[in-house]
Amino acid sequence: MLTENRTAGNGPLVLPSRSVAILVELLAIAAAVASGHLVAALVAPASSPFVAVGDAVVRLSPQPVVEFAKSAFGTADKPVLLTGIGVLLVLLGAVAGLAARRRAVVGTAAVAVLGLLAVAAVLTGPVPTATDLAGPVVALVVGVAVQRGLDGLARRPGTTRTGGGGAGDGARDGDGVPRRTVLAGASAAVAAGTLVVGGTGLALSSAGSGIAASRAALTGRLAAATLAETARPVPASAAFPQLGTVPFVTPNADFYRIDVALTIPAVRAEDWSLRVHGRVGRELVLTVDDLLRRPLVQRTITMTCVSNTVGGNLVSTADFVGVELAPLLLEAGVDPAADQIVSTSRDGWTAGTPTATVLEPGRGALLALGMNGEALPVEHGFPVRMVVPGLYGYVSATKWLADIELTTFAERSVYWRDRGWAERAPIKTQCRIDAPVGFSRLPAGRVQVAGVAWAQPVGITAVEVRADDGPWVRAELATEVNPNTWRMWGAELDLSPGSHTLTARATDRRGLVQTDVRVDPIPDGATGWPSTIVTGDCFKIGVFGPTRRAEVRRDGHGQ
Repeated sequence: MLTENRTAGNGPLVLPSRSVAILVELLAIAAAVASGHLVAALVAPASSPFVAVGDAVVRLSPQPVVEFAKSAFGTADKPVLLTGIGVLLVLLGAVAGLAARRRAVVGTAAVAVLGLLAVAAVLTGPVPTATDLAGPVVALVVGVAVQRGLDGLARRPGTTRTGGGGAGDGARDGDGVPRRTVLAGASAAVAAGTLVVGGTGLALSSAGSGIAASRAALTGRLAAATLAETARPVPASAAFPQLGTVPFVTPNADFYRIDVALTIPAVRAEDWSLRVHGRVGRELVLTVDDLLRRPLVQRTITMTCVSNTVGGNLVSTADFVGVELAPLLLEAGVDPAADQIVSTSRDGWTAGTPTATVLEPGRGALLALGMNGEALPVEHGFPVRMVVPGLYGYVSATKWLADIELTTFAERSVYWRDRGWAERAPIKTQCRIDAPVGFSRLPAGRVQVAGVAWAQPVGITAVEVRADDGPWVRAELATEVNPNTWRMWGAELDLSPGSHTLTARATDRRGLVQTDVRVDPIPDGATGWPSTIVTGDCFKIGVFGPTRRAEVRRDGHGQ
């Protein structure tokens, strides 16, 4: 039955059935989310109510929760979060609908509270503007209007056919149309409108307001530009892919991505600008055209995420093209007291980079525009990002760059430092075993072990491997491309029958040997020796002989 009729003092009181009450509330919430997303896509994509609430959850979540999400879901943490919010909205809508059967104001209040939460999420964001309120406010108004309208139809008294057993089936509107038909038609219209509005919003936000065309144009301009400095070509001997290592240069599609953005900031290269200000002699405002008029350099750089666990894969290498950051800052005139560079993303995320590191001769910090032969992918910072070799990304690699302020560590804190991470975070000497994979059952005879090591910006000079508690044996190193990149390594082992633990450690150019002390990534990066467990049939360790080395260098390839 669509409705129930109960007798109250002055006449029939129409109560929606449980299913109708829930449907009304869910349609109101869906209409609010869809309309808010459409308006946001038109004026301020990051202010979509759904996304704004998700961003607030990320900002307010305790650090252990954030780290659990990254370790449990990896780059899928954002879809998982948004899915969870969607499920929660459905549950809240169902509960509110049931509670609103006898008191209609409860349903209206529930939708209004959800709308106000979206408004609050935008207002408490990093850089709220008046335009950002458009999406949440429209969502609030539409949600309340739809809830009130459908709830009113569900409760609307009507004439009743005589001889019917239940007023719910026979109740008719004043014009003789069954109430069931009126409510069903209105609900279907709202549902259809929600799908159209929501779909349009998704299409607009996915289209990115001309981002694809802008990216293609910038790719062409970078290809036609004359570079003041080109990266050394990656030789075939720089990687051991036939032994199981990853390619030396990471394809853009495989490059690790860790950030807090639930929606990727969308700004065309033609509309981008960067303000350099704070403790400087004179402020600079730069556009992409301004950057392209400066000397462009190409550099092969390995980037590492501080959240990378021992043996983890949050490390990648790319050929970046951009403008050197140090000369630009010197041109602005850096105050000697300004020991911190605060860079801000288009979504309000902030990073604090030591000024001395960026200005260090030979460090090679970039404002990057290109990555592996094309303009930066949108998810990796298009149109401009920072890249500072030798520092973990949370203090050096701001994507979707919008602002640079010269300040001090004492004057200003930043996103991850507010959450307990270290102020300064140089990359630690680390290595990883790529092959064989853990728990492999290997055939009798020699086993090839291979992996990568990194210690930007000083470089790797040795990697050692061992089985169980046996002696350390030096591995064969691939050709070094430059100290700011990782270095591949390989060795051969003969394993005796049974289970064995293979362990590796690296030594950097300073002579520092990777520590075996295991610590978590918080607050400044994980440490410890990577290991893997395998089962084999014989046991003897050796490095590549002359023939093997020749084969590796002849058959290996860098990309």
